Order: sequence, then structure tokens, then C-alpha cells
Amino acid sequence: MPDVNLKHTLHLHLIVFIWGFTAILGKLISLDALPLVWWRMSLAVVLIFGYIYYRKTSFQLPRKDIILLIVSGLVIALHWITFFKAIKVSNISITLACLSTGAFFTSILEPIFYKRKIVWYEIVFGLIVLIGLYFVIESSEPNFIQKSITSNMSGTMRGVLLALTSAFLSANFSIINGKFAQRIDATIVSFYELLGGVLFLSVFLLFTKQFTAEFFNITLTDFMWLGILASICTAYAFIASVNVMKYISPYTVMLTINLEPVYGIALAVLIFEKKEQMSFSFYIGATIILITVILNGLIRNRKKSS
Repeated sequence: MPDVNLKHTLHLHLIVFIWGFTAILGKLISLDALPLVWWRMSLAVVLIFGYIYYRKTSFQLPRKDIILLIVSGLVIALHWITFFKAIKVSNISITLACLSTGAFFTSILEPIFYKRKIVWYEIVFGLIVLIGLYFVIESSEPNFIQKSITSNMSGTMRGVLLALTSAFLSANFSIINGKFAQRIDATIVSFYELLGGVLFLSVFLLFTKQFTAEFFNITLTDFMWLGILASICTAYAFIASVNVMKYISPYTVMLTINLEPVYGIALAVLIFEKKEQMSFSFYIGATIILITVILNGLIRNRKKSS
């Protein structure tokens, strides 16, 4: 990539590496998925508010846009809840492998949102991803189809279903943000969406009476990991990713983001060792999914540029 500034390319890889580390923090934090996401979003809102105030950017938007952004915050909140819950009930490797299917959910949803025809190769790639998923699940859950039929579902299968749900929600969120980003400052979009997520989760926690003294009594270690998650992995990574796109083409950004599962799984194996070491079948499936996602990106970019 001779036309790309090396400094910004390395910066982009750092951002994707940070996103891969999010899964590690989800495993390290002892909180359940719901309180974990509430704390993450709440702290990130405070940090991004401070950043916007420092930049002296206006918070003013049409009322309709603010309402839509706040509602879309519920989608990202549910995406993160299912993501962290999948890690809790299965493991990081399985969650990240399944999360790679988000690109194909986007391929299915984009024609609906943008009213275009479904492309044949996207259907083929979707079927190939299903084959990859089969290897991923079979690696740690032999005869999983039979067990699912008999309702004898293990933590692995629950993790897979949660991760696929998270990928589906992520695809929806990306499409929604694609429309907002065309006309609204990305930092402002992030602020209102995260704020919306906090509001929805707070109402739910309030009505289910989960806002107890125990909810706010978190350990120093958890608060430290939450601080890193909210500041570096959420507020900083988002703002930095927006900035780096000024210098690097969307195509390069898209391909680099596909490395997030690779970085995340590598970190998981390195940090948690035996708990995250999977069978050879898993890595076959994960490789099939990753290669298919990259091929999909290559073909779509070539189609757009031609």
C-alpha cells in the first residue's frame, strides 16, 4: 500500500488490536454482562462529553435526530450485552469467531435498508461461513445438532447463539450509523447513542430493582479494568478510528478491521493459555470464516470502484 502513510496504517492496526483486547477485558471483569455494559457506557459517555466540551463542538441537533440516535443506542447496548454474555458462558475464541459473521448479516440487511438486489456471491459466502461455523462449534461441542434438538444445550451452544445475535445486532448498528455518519459529526453520534444505551439500561435496571448497593459496590480491580474498557477501548478507539479515516481509504480500514478476531483470539490464547486453546477443527473453521469475510470485502470494493 505505497499510497498510505505508514504512521496512520500502524495507528489503525493499534486501534483494531485495542478492539480485540475488549474481549479479554470482558473475561477479566467479574461483573455480569448487563452491569458491565452499563458501567462501560456510562463511563464512556462522561469521557466523550468531556472531549466534546474540550473541542467546543455543539451538541445541538434536530429533535428527530436526537431521538433516533438515542433509540439506536439500545441496539448497541444489546449488542454489547450479548457479546459479553457469550464470553461469560463460552469463551473468547468462540465468541470472536462467531462475531466475524457480522459482515454477512450486513450483506443481507443492506439490500433491505438501501433497496438493492441481493448479490449471488454474498449468498455463496454466507453458506461458506455456515460451514466454518460448523467446524467452530463441532471443535468443542461434538454432535451439537443432536444435542440442540434434544434441548441439551451446553454453554458452548448458548455462547454461539449469543455471539450470532451480537453479530446480527452489530450489523444493524453499522447500517444505522452509516446513514447518520453522512451528515452528523461521528463523535456527536457516539455521544447520543451511548447516552441512549445508558438511559434504556437504567430504566430496565430501575424497574427490575437491580439498582442496589451491591450494583455500585464493585472491586477496585473491576473498576480498573472498566476504566480501561471505557476510556481506551471505547472513547479513545472510536475517536481515533474516525480520525484515521481521514488518511486511509475505507477499503483499507475495512480489511484491517477483519483482523480483530485474529488479534483477540491470539491475545486470549496468550493470556488465558489452556482455557482458550482450541482444537485444530476450531482453527480450520475460524480461518474459513476470516478468509471468506476478507474475500467478500475485496470483491465488494472492486465492484464499487469499477
